[in-house]
Amino acid sequence: MAALVDTNVLVYLFDHRYPKKQKIAEQLLRKGIEEDNVRVPHQALVEFVAATTKKSLSDGPLLEDSEARQEAEEFLHQFTILYPNENVFRLALRGMAAYQLSWFDAHMWAYAEHFGLSEILSEDFQDGRLYGSVQIRNPFD
Repeated sequence: MAALVDTNVLVYLFDHRYPKKQKIAEQLLRKGIEEDNVRVPHQALVEFVAATTKKSLSDGPLLEDSEARQEAEEFLHQFTILYPNENVFRLALRGMAAYQLSWFDAHMWAYAEHFGLSEILSEDFQDGRLYGSVQIRNPFD
């Protein structure tokens, strides 16, 4: 069964400030490519570019704009990308109400719920918690 990866997994791949998390992200994504069992929501690609090019980091951005665009293009080729639709949007609204999730977390959950994915790989949710039919797993714990 495929799992949905949250933005933080993609970002850690390029975040040298956290070498342990970087290595975990690299292994997880490499295995996901080999086994074709990782899905990336469109939302995570948008957030990836924003997070890795953020100028307000004390060390500067993780990636230059051109590098972030290139890496996002690579993700498009390496992974199955899931795009939002009306049902994903409506599920996200329900997820906000039912689980008291932020809009972005509810939207991430809605992708997994709508596309029948049993797991979200993220450090931004409560590890082990079940939201609807989707279980959260923090790969960095």
